[in-house]
Amino acid sequence: MSETKNPLTPEVKAIIGLAAEKVEASPPWGIEREGLRIFTNAIMDPDPRYWDDEFAKTTKFGGIVTPPIYCSYIGRKTLAGVEDPITRAFRENPNSDGIGGVREGGPDSKGTLPPIPTPLKRILNAGNEIEVYKYPALGDHIYSQASYHDVKGRVTKDGTAMLVVTIQTTYTNQNDDVLCILRQSTIRR
Repeated sequence: MSETKNPLTPEVKAIIGLAAEKVEASPPWGIEREGLRIFTNAIMDPDPRYWDDEFAKTTKFGGIVTPPIYCSYIGRKTLAGVEDPITRAFRENPNSDGIGGVREGGPDSKGTLPPIPTPLKRILNAGNEIEVYKYPALGDHIYSQASYHDVKGRVTKDGTAMLVVTIQTTYTNQNDDVLCILRQSTIRR
């Protein structure tokens, strides 16, 4: 019986800290009322600071703001006429888990990280955390920049090799104010 080696190779270690290009995540016209309305309805958050101008003026924000997680979702919207990344992932790999291949882009994809140099292809969500610094407001333009924050290698008791990959995405506005930092961890097996 051969012993499984830790999958944290020098090639995998080399991607830690690698950052993608900073890209605009919001539509070219910025955050608008209708998109915010659709989002708050979808998450079932009736807080009036997201839709009621008069109420929002009385808050510490002084106007309408978005839910703190809004900027981390705004860039996931597929525009009309653009191929859906999940459809593409399943076409390229009918056994796709719905995560792998969706966020990794090709050489012409702006703002995406290069694939992890590993034969481990199965992906499991290992959790998310978000640090909120400032709520986005109507009209804000949101920018995102992803990086490989950390990668840890493991070999389980049964000899299964796996990587725990943490991608950190920093969201900023048009003034370069940090809005939030999202860390998403996945397990590669």
